[in-house]
Amino acid sequence: MIAIIDYGAGNPVSVKKALDWLGRNCVITPDPVTIRRGTKVILPGVGHFSSTQALARSGVQTEIATAVNRGTPFLGICVGMQWMFDGSEEAPQIAGSSMLPGQCHRFPDTLKLPHVGWNQLEIDSTSKLFQGIPQSSLVYFTHSYYAPVNESTVACCQYGQRFSAAVERDNIFGVQFHPEKSGEVGLNLLANFCAF
Repeated sequence: MIAIIDYGAGNPVSVKKALDWLGRNCVITPDPVTIRRGTKVILPGVGHFSSTQALARSGVQTEIATAVNRGTPFLGICVGMQWMFDGSEEAPQIAGSSMLPGQCHRFPDTLKLPHVGWNQLEIDSTSKLFQGIPQSSLVYFTHSYYAPVNESTVACCQYGQRFSAAVERDNIFGVQFHPEKSGEVGLNLLANFCAF
């Protein structure tokens, strides 16, 4: 069973619909016990970084850490991916999970914000998450803050500058774009995650 975390932000219903279409057993839940039982865990996210405070308050952050430490595949989407880092300029007083090092930054005001729409990926061919997904595939973004490119980056994008579109390390994965809104490419990525 795939646990899709509901913490009062994000788009868990859209993610569930995509997984239902793939024929995967999944549940939307805010409950730490249900998350603990998940064979995989997904943290969706839309909106302000401050929404991630709810994860610590509810005890869900502890369950995510426990799941990751025991090897459960974990996928953060959009703000869910940004939360995997140390924090974000959007809410500097709120800590991320520090699964990955670095801060998320705001795109320059010289760009149209948020960055909304389809953009092209530069994919690392060794990525497990992007197995079978063609180079330069288009995916759907909506965000004003971005994660830095680092050693865990497996896909980059350009929007005024190069930024991490996806990260991968051991059993943790993150995507800045919305796979549930990215057509066949997004469904293929979710299918790859479900196969781990």
